[in-house]
Amino acid sequence: MSRIGKVPVAIPAGVTVEIKDGILSVTGKRGALSRPIPDQVNVEVRDGFAVVSLRPGGESARNLYGLYRTLVANMVKGVAEGFTKTLEIVGVGYKAEIKQNALQMALGYSHPVIFPLPKGVSAEVEANTVIKVSGADKELVGLTAAKIRSFRRPDVYKQKGIRYRGERLLKKVGKAAGK
Repeated sequence: MSRIGKVPVAIPAGVTVEIKDGILSVTGKRGALSRPIPDQVNVEVRDGFAVVSLRPGGESARNLYGLYRTLVANMVKGVAEGFTKTLEIVGVGYKAEIKQNALQMALGYSHPVIFPLPKGVSAEVEANTVIKVSGADKELVGLTAAKIRSFRRPDVYKQKGIRYRGERLLKKVGKAAGK
C-alpha cells in the first residue's frame, strides 16, 4: 500500500469537501474545483479530514491510491491558499505586460507574443520582467507557466529567455572557445 495514500488530508476552516455521484468537489475562498473519482478508489470525509482508500477488489488500481490522495491535497490547498509560479524574463528589450486578460510579451521576435490567460488563472507583471502566474488549480497553473516559458526558452549560450525563478542554467562555451 502507498505510504502517501495512508496519510489523511486535513481540511482547513472555510473549505468544504463533497463527494456526489463519483465526483469530488472542493470549494473555498479561492474558488471551486472538481474531479471525477475512479471506481476503485474511495474518498470519505470525516472529522475534518479527507481519507482516501481502495475499495474491495480494487487492488489492481493501487497506483491510483497515492495519486488521488495527492490530488485531493492539492485541491484543498489550492482553494484555501492557491498556487503561484514565478517566471523571469532575461534579455535586452524583453518585457511583458497585461492587456485585457491577456499577457503581451516582446521577446525579440518581429511581432509581440499575445497569450490569452485561461479561465481560473491570473497573472501579474512586476517591473516588466517578472511574471507571477497564480490560481487554485495546481495543474493549470503549471501548464500555463510552462506554455509562457515555451515562447522563448532559456538559451544556454547567451542566457536569454524566460525561466522559472530560481532555475539555474549552465552556461555553455561557444564554438570559438573550443579551439
